[in-house]
Amino acid sequence: MLRPQWKLQASLCYGACVEVDSDTEAVANEGFKLGCISCKMRSEVPAAASVDWQFKASDETNFTHLYHYENEQPSIIDPRFYKRLEWNGTKGSKDLQDGSIFIHNVTFNDTGTYKCIFSRTLKYPNYEVPTEPTVTIVMKVVPQVTRGLASILSEVMMYVSIIGLQVWLVIEMIYCYRKIAAAGEEALRESAAEYLAVASESKDNCAGVQVAE
Repeated sequence: MLRPQWKLQASLCYGACVEVDSDTEAVANEGFKLGCISCKMRSEVPAAASVDWQFKASDETNFTHLYHYENEQPSIIDPRFYKRLEWNGTKGSKDLQDGSIFIHNVTFNDTGTYKCIFSRTLKYPNYEVPTEPTVTIVMKVVPQVTRGLASILSEVMMYVSIIGLQVWLVIEMIYCYRKIAAAGEEALRESAAEYLAVASESKDNCAGVQVAE
């Protein structure tokens, strides 16, 4: 599974748009989201857009028109996906930046390459600029969820870190215990030496008194 790569564009006056790469591994007989996000370079510029999806199965050479979304009206064009596709992108706005769709009851025949195409018009005060950003996703369908190598390595590193931290804590505890014990022994030696010195001084004083008598 591909690791998500993040791109953040934010404005103080407008909501942030985050571009996230779609997952690419779907599980048979389950649902799957094909993520497609295309952020405007300048979020304050008004725009209108429509989204088209194209699909090329793993055993095909040409793309076919799969899905169209415009003015909050979805259209499933490819009969292989009838009643299985659902819009999962921007809602309540003509300024589409999220063109994601959701596939219900994924089959192995859904394996292939998908193209998400935005037909966007940026509306400046005196002119308009058409753009057509495209996102390509290669999706694989598997019988069951598989863990990626990155996930396994992350878990191993987590356990190694925990064990290393525990070993470090034990070493620190032993060091502190020995330091405290050494300080205690030193204090006892100093107390004993001080006691002997006082006792010796008292003995000398007693001897002096006897001589004086």
